[in-house]
Amino acid sequence: MSNQEPQQFQTNEQIALLEKNLRHIAALIKQRGREILSNYTITPPQFIALQWLHELGDMTIGDLSNKMYLAFSTTTDLVDRMEKNALVQRIRDTQDRRVVCIHLLEEGERIIEEVIEQRQNYLADLVKDFSSDQVQSLSILLSKLYEEMNQDRGG
Repeated sequence: MSNQEPQQFQTNEQIALLEKNLRHIAALIKQRGREILSNYTITPPQFIALQWLHELGDMTIGDLSNKMYLAFSTTTDLVDRMEKNALVQRIRDTQDRRVVCIHLLEEGERIIEEVIEQRQNYLADLVKDFSSDQVQSLSILLSKLYEEMNQDRGG
C-alpha cells in the first residue's frame, strides 16, 4: 500500500479527535474573525455577504440568500443596511428590469480586502513554526476535506 492510498479503516478515536479539533478550530477562527470585525462598522453576516460578492461578483438577492442559507427577507434587510452604508449597490439588469443584482462598491471591497489580509496575517503567525511542507500538506488535506464536504451536500 503506497502513501498515496487512503487508509480505509480509521478508528472511532481518530474520527472523534478529528471532529473535536475541527470544531474547536472553527470556533477559534470565528472568534478571531469577530475580533477583527469589531474594528469595522459591519456585522458578521454583512461580512459574509460582502465576501460572497467579492469572490463571485454581482448576484441577485436570491442567489445571495442561497449562499448564506438565509431567508430572502433576511437577506433583503441585510442588503438594505449595506446599501445605506455605501458598501453595495442594487443594479437593475438592462435586459430584464425585474432582475436586480447586488454590486460590491469600493468601500465594501476595501473592507473585505483589509479584513481578509488581517485574517491571513493571523494565520501566517500561527503557522510560522510549521515547515513549508507542513503548510502545503495541511492546505492540500483541508482542500480535499472541503471538496468531499461539498460533494456530500450536492455542491
